Amino acid sequence: MNNFIQTRGSDNFHPQKADFEDVILNPGASFGGLYTLEHIPQVDFSSLVNLDYAELLKHIFSALNITLDGDILDSAIGRYRHFDDPTNPAPLVKIKENLYVQELYHGPTRAFKDMALQPFGVVFSKLALKRNKKYLILAATSGDTGPATLESFANQKNIAVVCLYPKGGTSDVQALQMTTQNAKNLKVLAIKGNFDDAQSILKSLLKDEAFKTALNEKQILLSAANSVNFGRIAFQIIYHIWGYLQVIKSEKIAPNNAGNFDKKIQIIVPSGNFGNALGAFYAKMMGLPIEKIIIASNANNILSEFIQTGVYDITNKSLIKTTSPAMDILKSSNIERVLFALFGSNRTRELMESLENKSYYQLSAKELATLQTHFSATFCTDKKCCETIKESFEAGYLLDPHTATALKAAKEFCSHSPTIICSTAEWTKFAPTITQAIFDKNFSDKEAIEWMQKQTCQNANNIDESKPKGIAKNIAVPDTIEQLFSKPIIHNEVLDQNAIKSHILSWLEDKTIEG
Repeated sequence: MNNFIQTRGSDNFHPQKADFEDVILNPGASFGGLYTLEHIPQVDFSSLVNLDYAELLKHIFSALNITLDGDILDSAIGRYRHFDDPTNPAPLVKIKENLYVQELYHGPTRAFKDMALQPFGVVFSKLALKRNKKYLILAATSGDTGPATLESFANQKNIAVVCLYPKGGTSDVQALQMTTQNAKNLKVLAIKGNFDDAQSILKSLLKDEAFKTALNEKQILLSAANSVNFGRIAFQIIYHIWGYLQVIKSEKIAPNNAGNFDKKIQIIVPSGNFGNALGAFYAKMMGLPIEKIIIASNANNILSEFIQTGVYDITNKSLIKTTSPAMDILKSSNIERVLFALFGSNRTRELMESLENKSYYQLSAKELATLQTHFSATFCTDKKCCETIKESFEAGYLLDPHTATALKAAKEFCSHSPTIICSTAEWTKFAPTITQAIFDKNFSDKEAIEWMQKQTCQNANNIDESKPKGIAKNIAVPDTIEQLFSKPIIHNEVLDQNAIKSHILSWLEDKTIEG
């Protein structure tokens, strides 16, 4: 069913409408835009409260008219069997009255990107096999997309992957998760620049006709695994609904007289590229009782400025490296899909072209009021982030720097409604920031992880029983993280931005994509 449409209208070179399979394999849309849902259906969530995660996913996909062959979808959902708890891949932890953390990091790379990319990789590969096509998939990462993409696509048939990341712009653990990957179909390239540069390269290559022609000569098609691909977003909608239903069960909230759940919640999302927040937005548009989606930014507070003022202005902004590097982003791709849903394709194209040509756009007062019915926003400095990490640890719950920005936001937007904080990464991926914040110790990643383990062993028997037991429960270090430090580095190239295209083509010269 062709239920996807282009955010900036049609140039007649791309299909005006597309189905889910086509959107996954060919995410590029007219005028540099994106594919997105044409219609967002209303869903009766009261009937879903007792479904397991796989059943919920299938139900929501059906409601969205997202169709996949049953064996493909079952194989994709099967990747959740590799999570810590296959029956609950996105568990809620109650840390105080009316405040929950939804831990989205229990997959193989210990970040929320696994929630979407683990099933997405299976779907993409099986669709490529089904159509007997071979693909080069590009990914650009600020730290978590890269490891999750590589883990998902490693050794998948008919697929080669090139992942770009900013040298020095990720944590050591994140870099090791990429550079130690030894699957033959994967290539990891560090670039001289920041994440916005990496994302710009990816978008440029997706539009580069000469590059695509060179790939076609090798019988290779081009696609992307970043959240420009709606295949990612589709899976991100589900865990927000799952979180709400878990609150309903945890709080024993009864339906209203009409048999519907109307208890409203807040969802707080640490956000850079806005894909996670977009999943919550779609859930809200489908009728999930979300009072507000609160965007937590770091010192690169472009998103909080935009949501508060309606002005998206990067003319005089330079990217700041922060303690929450996965959010070090100035060009937030998925805002475009929100603009389309609220204001339509003509206005979206106008705004996006203004951003591309002038590095600036501004909503009208009426448009801003509409945006603010769905979103609120704030930002967090590195200093406040570290203070929040320490306060939370001392209260019994260990969180990473990105989640700390959301906890800080929860204090600002305290509500009588239940609030869910999206925890986007495990602390192990940012251990030096953790030890600096809590103990004022300056360690490498490996030293910091070892220090935290030692502190936990010393303190495990001295926990205040009246407080949450997060210090004892969520301090463990997964084997996949510990083993990173003994793995050999496979990918060590650091390239100028203008050398990326030729390097990729050269790599493919020596590679046969295995079917």
